[in-house]
Amino acid sequence: MNTETKEKDILRGGQFLVKETDCDDIFTLEDLDEEQKMMRESTIEFVDRELWAHWERFEKKDYAYTEACMKKAGELGLLSIAVPEAYGGMGMGFVSTMLVCDYISGATGSFSTAFGAHTGIGTLPITLYGTEEQKQKYVPKLASGEWFGAYCLTEPGAGSDANSGKTKAVLSEDGKYYSITGQKMWISNAGFCQLFIVFARIEDDKNITGFIVENDPKNGISLGDEEKKLGIHSSSTRQVFFNETKVPVENMLSERGNGFKIAMNALNVGRIKLAAACLEAQRRVTDEAVRYAAERVQFKTPIINFGAIKAKIATMATNAYVGEAACYRAAKNIEDRIALRVAAGNSHQEAELKGVEEYAIECSILKVAVSEDVQQTTDEGIQIFGGMGFSADTPMEKAWRDARISRIYEGTNEINRMLSVGMLIKKAMKGHVDMLGPATAVGEELMGIPSFDIPDFSGLLAEEKDMIARLKKVFLMVAGKAVQTYGPDLEKHQQLLMAAADILIQIYMAESAILRAEKNAKRSGPEAQATQIAMARLNLYEAVDIVIKQGKEAIVSFTSGDEQKMMLMGLKRFTKYTNQPNVAALREQIADKVAADGGYKFD
Repeated sequence: MNTETKEKDILRGGQFLVKETDCDDIFTLEDLDEEQKMMRESTIEFVDRELWAHWERFEKKDYAYTEACMKKAGELGLLSIAVPEAYGGMGMGFVSTMLVCDYISGATGSFSTAFGAHTGIGTLPITLYGTEEQKQKYVPKLASGEWFGAYCLTEPGAGSDANSGKTKAVLSEDGKYYSITGQKMWISNAGFCQLFIVFARIEDDKNITGFIVENDPKNGISLGDEEKKLGIHSSSTRQVFFNETKVPVENMLSERGNGFKIAMNALNVGRIKLAAACLEAQRRVTDEAVRYAAERVQFKTPIINFGAIKAKIATMATNAYVGEAACYRAAKNIEDRIALRVAAGNSHQEAELKGVEEYAIECSILKVAVSEDVQQTTDEGIQIFGGMGFSADTPMEKAWRDARISRIYEGTNEINRMLSVGMLIKKAMKGHVDMLGPATAVGEELMGIPSFDIPDFSGLLAEEKDMIARLKKVFLMVAGKAVQTYGPDLEKHQQLLMAAADILIQIYMAESAILRAEKNAKRSGPEAQATQIAMARLNLYEAVDIVIKQGKEAIVSFTSGDEQKMMLMGLKRFTKYTNQPNVAALREQIADKVAADGGYKFD
């Protein structure tokens, strides 16, 4: 198959909304090759030995232990997975980098924050935007763990509005260096890093500029005290002050004024990696909750036998399953897009930048969905443990605290919700995603006489796939009318954007789970995948409820009269089950399987 044909077969970012995806065209954890499985096992072995066995040290703000574990990870090559071989890395594909990020992040948020800050936003900007000289000089040290990196973007007055930073970079009279002055805050790894990626403004430029800055206290660099935080206690988080710090002109990253673009593209990668970093935490919390519930006896019965506990375990397992399905689906899309660009003659830098940027919508969706799922899972974990869950003597309460930051990292979930819809509409305006045709068809369908024929839902997950197609119509109906009503002013209507985003998120996550279950059922038979199918169905049922709620809220908030009545009727029509699932039975089935397996075993 030639490159052009392959490119047509790979959905572009956002096209999942308007095109049907075949289950054979998605990647799942069950598709890992032997090398990837070995990599996963070695990562889990490292985590169990160095991190999980010593989780209490991370709660006691043992920053030195976090640094020591990072060095050990470097010695094992775990910091170099995504780094090209030319710069001392393994040069693995995007799926493999996701895999390591996933399984290394489940024991403690302190280490996963240090790992993510170093391998992602601490190293990636140089590999993707650096000159050959910059990459040769710095990346091998970062890949091996000889040096650690940090990322200095946020300032006291510049959080979500990252481009409003006040840090200044002034060119010297001889033109040989920039003098950087300013204050950065919430800088992960600041206490033990040797290198900063710093963003500053030159003169009155519209956009900030990126710089590679070596951490030398003699060069006007000083640190604040370690921040006192709700969670991630052993993640070094400090303010960094630059006072006329001299940076050679050759250490400018990319071009002048390109810093905002660097920051945004680094965040795209960071968002999908953050989603992956929330998965193993869900698996481990589920395993611990199942173990405790099987041992804890009340009313002469292990509490795992109670329906209320089964409902929680089913939700926890389903969250993990759906998150896995969506994360690895998107990761493989990105990997395939990168491969296409390399085959077309792009450099590694260009290919990876454009490959990830193509799926920025999906990255934002995943960041929101999985970060909120891990919070729910850890909360349910505490509840299953009861009073012991609230105690610092068990790992549940620290898991809950560590999970909380994930809804703020890499752009708040509110920002990412609005970004996902905003980026989709921009893609539609550019013709990259044909929303106009499908939205027009939905409008015509609303005006027409509905069919009362009963569809043939005899095929595996046939009704579920039909429901996904109709949920897409809900989004097109709401978003299409919103664009028609507000045009370019839509971005000012944040509550409407948030409601539309929730619909979009539910569609992508639910479809991913259904496609994963269908693919695995085709490969090993429906009976062998009965619990996976049950999780996909349970998640869809809950997704439909969210779509109904958010769709109704959006419709009644910006329409009126006959138009409102017509859209509400459309919402009801598009979200109606022909055969309602037995939700309690699905939860029982899932929980019983997880209990029998002694934890989450679906990959």
